Amino acid sequence: QLKTIPYFLLIAFLFGCNSKGHETAIYLNNGEKWKINAEMKPHLDEGNRILTAFISGKEFDFKKLADDMKIQNNSLIQSCTMKGEPHDVLHLWLIPHMEIVDQLSKATTPEEANELIIQLKDSYRTFQFYFE
Repeated sequence: QLKTIPYFLLIAFLFGCNSKGHETAIYLNNGEKWKINAEMKPHLDEGNRILTAFISGKEFDFKKLADDMKIQNNSLIQSCTMKGEPHDVLHLWLIPHMEIVDQLSKATTPEEANELIIQLKDSYRTFQFYFE
């Protein structure tokens, strides 16, 4: 079974392992999508599937959605073997994505949660534009 690392430690890890000071806006790799390692793909796909199921009305508990998304993010991070610039660019997407999930876990109203869910859907669209 996968060991669960406290979520706040993962965020600290992500902020700490960015070794270069470069753009904060995500960018393509010379006009091409960045390659994601195969071990990470299932966790990204499952997170998107969970979100899509929620949006389609199959689930209604946004706190559970946030918990499920955190599990996928933890698994994603634990499976990461990327290095160098592709790794750094992935962080430009992942850190804001994780922050949205964290905000969703703290949402107090369905309206607040819905706004964050829209942001998560946009986050996955951004991922699909920049990564493969």
